[in-house]
Amino acid sequence: MGAELSALTTVFTETYYWITVVLMFLIHAGFCTYEVGASRRKNVLHTLMKNTMLIPVITVTFFIFGWWIYFALPNVPFASGGFSDAPWAVPWAAEMAPNMNDHITGVFWAAFLLFSWTTASIVSGAVIERIKTGAFLIFAVLIGSFTWILDAAWGWHPGGWMVQILGYHDAYASGVVHAIAGGSALAIVMVLGPRIGKFGPNGEVRTIKPHNPWLITVGLFLIFTGFWGFYAACNVPIINLGTDEAALFTATNIYLTPTTLGGITLNFLLSFSGGLMAAYLVSRGNPFWTYSGGLGGIIAASAGNDLYHPIQSFVIGGAGVVFMYAVHHWVERRFKIDDAVGAIAVHGYAGFFGVVIAGFMLWGYPAASPMFGDYSARPEGIGMFSTEDGSPMINPLGNFIGAIIMFWVLGFIPCYIVARVLKALNMLRVPEKVELAGLDTHELGDSYPYHAPQDTDFESIERTYSKD
Repeated sequence: MGAELSALTTVFTETYYWITVVLMFLIHAGFCTYEVGASRRKNVLHTLMKNTMLIPVITVTFFIFGWWIYFALPNVPFASGGFSDAPWAVPWAAEMAPNMNDHITGVFWAAFLLFSWTTASIVSGAVIERIKTGAFLIFAVLIGSFTWILDAAWGWHPGGWMVQILGYHDAYASGVVHAIAGGSALAIVMVLGPRIGKFGPNGEVRTIKPHNPWLITVGLFLIFTGFWGFYAACNVPIINLGTDEAALFTATNIYLTPTTLGGITLNFLLSFSGGLMAAYLVSRGNPFWTYSGGLGGIIAASAGNDLYHPIQSFVIGGAGVVFMYAVHHWVERRFKIDDAVGAIAVHGYAGFFGVVIAGFMLWGYPAASPMFGDYSARPEGIGMFSTEDGSPMINPLGNFIGAIIMFWVLGFIPCYIVARVLKALNMLRVPEKVELAGLDTHELGDSYPYHAPQDTDFESIERTYSKD
């Protein structure tokens, strides 16, 4: 009976993760659709191809070294533990190919790969209409196959040092995916600069209208749909947390602490609703910000949606959207940051908020089971805060430090350095003439050859910047 149960569990887990990968594909389809809709007609194909080509470059590099990082580097950097041995995660391992003795590694790898695509795609939207494709793909590899998976090893691994020592908790990746992507995008946009004409001579913020708001709407609904797969992939679908004599089969979060799909379904929908309602109110019914607020609400509550009550998720989702909306417009006006699709706000500011608030709301809960040895940097007894049974404890300080690490240390700083280098080499931004003419016009041509172009008010502003 035990062998049959084990076989059924394996097949169910394999199928479960395979389905999450298919659903998460919709996130990428949504990003492509959304960003194409947000771009102006003259930049549509460049935007599409930039976001499409991150798929192969991240897939190959994540296969070669990204997956290994997750298992090899959970320890405190330069302090203890060093590298952990992970022979099954190198590209030549038997587990990284068809293998009848291992049904899970391939689909689990693919789920993490889709997280990588998502993290890099978030950055893609912020930099549309002026970044060189080659520069963006360099950032895609840096973020998708190195920095995000390193932060996952530290803070999204049951033995990661941030979990075991700080008590960091981020069940559905408010910080691990979204805050790091937002911090990365902010760094790149600061160096890249705004689109020509975005800010007037007196600092006024000009609206650059999307060429197709319906594509934006469809794209966001594809992302909403794909997020069901994202949430499901953050769980282990079935595991026995009991003993052979007293089995306790349950789903768990990524930290292997119990949760239920029913619970996260309630919290997903309530945080989504809270975000939509708050965004509708603060933006006075602006469609772009209302739809974006739905996503921001989910992201703001994601760090604790395995443990929140649905009403808490609703309130936190709404509060996170108010926070992100206010910070976005303050940063835009104060620092002249051109976040073309609100990606830094929706993912970065809402994600940072979500991680910090989870530390307060879940204070006292276990972050994970205590782990010692090869896959944890936690020598017994050195965690900042512990529960009575010795488990690392979720706490405000640990999550605040974690939010700083995700947004600033692993997000902002590496991308700022690389952006500065690329700018110095003239590899970051397209020439002004190309930007004014449109990034499609040089090689790709008009994406709507049978429809006559129509000028908006912004085109006349752009022409004032042309020297020819």
